[in-house]
This record gives sequence, structure tokens and C-alpha cells, in this order.
Amino acid sequence: MTRAISLHDVSKTYSSKGTRVVDRLSLDIAPGEFLVLLGPSGCGKSTVLRMIAGLEEITEGQLLLDGEYANDLPPAGRDMAMVFQNFALYPNMTSRDNIGFPLRIESPGVDPGGRVDATARMLGIEDLLDRFPGQLSGGERQRVAMGRAIARHPSAFLMDEPLSNLDAKLRNHLRAEISQLTRELGVTTVYVTHDQSEAMSLGDRVAVLRSGVLQQVGTPRAVYALPRNVFVAAFIGTPRINLLRGLVRAPLGGAMTISLGKQFLRLPEPLSLDHQMLRVQQGREVIVGLRSEAVRIAKPAAARPGEVPITGLVEHLEFQGHEVLVHFNTGSQPAVVPDLEAPRPAGRPDRRRRRDSTVLDRLRERAVALRAGSVGVLERPIGTTAAPELAPATEPRLPGDLVVRTTPDIQLRHGMQVPLLVDLAHLFVFDQDGDRICPAPDHVPDLEE
Repeated sequence: MTRAISLHDVSKTYSSKGTRVVDRLSLDIAPGEFLVLLGPSGCGKSTVLRMIAGLEEITEGQLLLDGEYANDLPPAGRDMAMVFQNFALYPNMTSRDNIGFPLRIESPGVDPGGRVDATARMLGIEDLLDRFPGQLSGGERQRVAMGRAIARHPSAFLMDEPLSNLDAKLRNHLRAEISQLTRELGVTTVYVTHDQSEAMSLGDRVAVLRSGVLQQVGTPRAVYALPRNVFVAAFIGTPRINLLRGLVRAPLGGAMTISLGKQFLRLPEPLSLDHQMLRVQQGREVIVGLRSEAVRIAKPAAARPGEVPITGLVEHLEFQGHEVLVHFNTGSQPAVVPDLEAPRPAGRPDRRRRRDSTVLDRLRERAVALRAGSVGVLERPIGTTAAPELAPATEPRLPGDLVVRTTPDIQLRHGMQVPLLVDLAHLFVFDQDGDRICPAPDHVPDLEE
């Protein structure tokens, strides 16, 4: 039997340091769903997993298992199995004994041999059952650790970065095995990782965390295509999305443009609904996001509807075999996003709900919690003027400011000036706080929420 898991405004604070590592997290996991908790190291995702397992006490909020309150339920009573990052096998036990150990604890006097053998056949480790962990490779030890969890027939699997200690080839192989096994077993699975490739390939849904605050949850396709803020946009996708400093110009009698330093993007008329939302940003700096597939190498004459031309100077080529990543210098300034992957920005206010708070107070708290601190504030370097021009970047610049994905048959060389076409249908624009303003947000908070 599988089960539903619900977290309602769950927080975790370590009293010794007063550090809030998980902040009012609400998340519903359906029976049989594979949910991935994704985020940088230190964002609180493993703490969430341990609270679900009962290994960490919940400071505030409620954990519901199949709709029943479970905050005080001991780990043994939650019918869950956990797979740890470091395998956690008993070195003095064979693989057979490691897999059968929890079965002997649950049912003393009952021979677990049948279930151990069935689990070993499922994982293809029958020939490893009589070996000790020290005689196994990393991948084999991880299979034994998974077998120990599977043999229990739990109602939920909790996996804490189980593949992070393995090499890339073995990681990809076991990733496919985990996906197939959980699909066949139909058991609710919560999987923690900082690797967005694992998250995108495994999860039915992905929940992105930053500073212990849920940033966005949705299917891998939805999170990639419509990131809620600049943090999610930058964390999801390989290569990382291009983030450029932009300035919106929307004269009453002329075309709307987004200045990118030495070049600009001219928005086609009539303006789409998404681009009309940019009018309120007139004269303001914004963060322009362009994924590598949103730009292609082609002459202006080959432009399709919705594409606008710019040019780029080739600064670096990354040959990937099936594709080439080209780093262009377009004269733009990369957006400096402070603390993009920092686990806990300094100076975060205490956002605990007060008993006398109003609906508007809760709405403001909800908006602040969504950002978990400044994600994309574009501050001018000291000494620059307040004129509506783009200030220079304050950090050392990597080769180029725009990475474009192309096929290996296109011949390019360092220093070549190349025509580019930008597909405005895949244009992201974020405000100075890092919130997405284009495409327009698809959800307006309900005042009663």
C-alpha cells in the first residue's frame, strides 16, 4: 500500500543557533507520485526528508500521512524506508544479512530468505548476497542499500541523494533503474538531489527550494518552460540560462525595445499580451533571460515571425560531440544575481504568522516567502550615475555573455562576427527582485489564501 504525504506550513528551527532552515513549507504528495526536492547544498531539502521520516522534529506546522496527523508518530510507525547518500550498510554483515536485517527486526522468528531472494532478483544482485560491503563497488553497495529498502515493502521511499557518490556513467545507469523500479512498485517516492539533470529525468514533479522556502513546484516541463523567478530559471537547465542586464524603453510614439548595452531587442508590433506587461517597466532595469536554444545562428533575411536580429563575436567554443556551445560577446552585461545559489542570504526577517495578522499581512508574507530574500537585485556599483544606462558588471566576466547551442557542422572560429536571431517567444524578463514579469505570471494570489 502506498500513501499520501502532506506538509502544511512546516518549519524547522534549530534552537541552539536560532536558524530557521525550513520556512513554512506546504506541499502535497499524491499516492504513488515520484516527487524530487531540488536545490543547492544547504537549502533544507534533506531536513524536509528527515522530518517526513521522523528523524527530525517538526518545529511548526503539520505532517499528514494519508490525512492523519503524524508529527508525533515515531519513525518505526510511519512505514517508510530511507536510502541514504553514504549507503549506511553494516560492514560486518553480508549483503543478504543487510537486506534481511529490517525484516528480522519487524518480524522476529520469521525467515526473511524468500523476500531477500526476490528483492535480489529484482535488482540483479543474486551473486552478491554472500559478499560483505567492503568487497563491493560503489554501485553494488547502492543496489544493496536499495534492496534493504525495497524488501520491507514500505508505503513510501525516501531517498537522500543516493547517487551523488558514484561516477557519472554509473549514476546514469542507476538513475534509469530507480525510475523503472519505482514505476513498477508504484510506491510514493520523495527524492532529494542538487543535480537538476536527475530531477528532470526522474520526477513526476519537481519542488525547487531555496533557503528552506519553496520557490516553485510543478512538472519538469512546466518548471523549465515557466520558471517563477530568476533563481528557478538559473537553477534549471543545462547550459545555464543566459541572464543579461536590460533596460526597457517604451516611448509613446515608437516601438518598444529592451536595450542590452550596445544592442537592443525590438519587440514586434502589435505587442503580445506578455510584452504589453513590460510597459510599466519603462526606464527600469530588468533581467533578460534567454536559454541557449532561444537564439540561433542565421542572417536577418532568414528571420521567422517573432525573431529579431543581433550580432555576436565568437569568444569560446565548447565541442560536445552532438552539439557545440558557442560563447558570444554581444556587448551586453551579464546580470549579477547576488546569492543565486547561497543557501541562506543574510538578514532574512522572521516571517512567522502572527495571530492578529490581517489578510493583506498574510499576502505580503506569502510574496516575501516566495522569494526567500533578494534573488535578483541589480544594484549599481558605487560611483556610477543614476542615468538610465546600463552600469558595467562588477564581477569578472566569463568568456562571452551569451551561450548559444548549435550543430557541429557549422564552422566557426574565435573572433568571428556572427549574425544571430533571437526568438522573442522564448524571452524571459524578470524584475529587479527576480520575479518573472514576462511571460506574465499565470496565477494571481487569492486574498482568502
